Amino acid sequence: MSTPPAHPVLIVNPRSGGGTAARCDLVEECRMRGIEAIVLEHGDDVAALATAAVRDGADVLGMAGGDGSQAAVAAVAAAHDLPYVCIPAGTRNHFALDLGIDRDDPIAALDAFADGDERRIDLGRVNGRAFVNNVALGFYGAVVQSPAYRDHKVRTVVELLPELVGPNAEPFDLHFVGAGGATFDHAALVLVSNNPYVLDPRPRKGTRADIDGGVLGVVAVTAPGPRGLAEWTTSAFVVDSSAPVTAGIDGESVVLAPPLRFESDPKALRVRVPARRSRWWRRRARARRSSVR
Repeated sequence: MSTPPAHPVLIVNPRSGGGTAARCDLVEECRMRGIEAIVLEHGDDVAALATAAVRDGADVLGMAGGDGSQAAVAAVAAAHDLPYVCIPAGTRNHFALDLGIDRDDPIAALDAFADGDERRIDLGRVNGRAFVNNVALGFYGAVVQSPAYRDHKVRTVVELLPELVGPNAEPFDLHFVGAGGATFDHAALVLVSNNPYVLDPRPRKGTRADIDGGVLGVVAVTAPGPRGLAEWTTSAFVVDSSAPVTAGIDGESVVLAPPLRFESDPKALRVRVPARRSRWWRRRARARRSSVR
């Protein structure tokens, strides 16, 4: 069990998840628990706010928002070796899912501040920037760049699909070396994740068995059909291009200067989750490891 903090701070994005924080009165719930809530305003830099909170004495940092914001605040917590709390207040909340946190109950997740179990997990990094879930290049990176994507995700994918991966589509200029040493000059999709995703058809509560394996998962689609799909794990990976690369980093559109250097940052983040969810996560991880032996 972790030590209760003296100065816990939660940064709240009131616009995430269509207003999740307001619907559950998250700021007031923080006040009743002695957690300082810093509400993002339009134009605020979430990482700068987190850094200022540390400077003002925060001893536990948390973020209530989407996974892109989670990664930004988690990176600040890791840089200062402070515990981090993930509050699921975004749209998909994939990071919370893989931590074993109930994505439908942001208030329950607040228990991690005062009554949480702590463990260390990995961060992924691309050109030094931290990510908690994944970085997508190629098709998905282009889709996320569309202004319509945030409000109409499925419709935007359907509308852009023929243009981006159809028979007349220009190949994505992505150069990399695969697991067997083969070189590739283009790909429809390259997905680099903070630990590999488990492709398991059975119902499950999470998508990664572990987030502390010290590796990246790579999925590359280089040609149509099953033979064009490759998956492997690695501690580091490089993607080059002749031009800046549009990427989706934890669902946020970013343009990166090549070469893109990916690496795992093992056990970089001290994460706290509610104690009951921590026990569930450990059982799930043990079961998942047994199933792949």
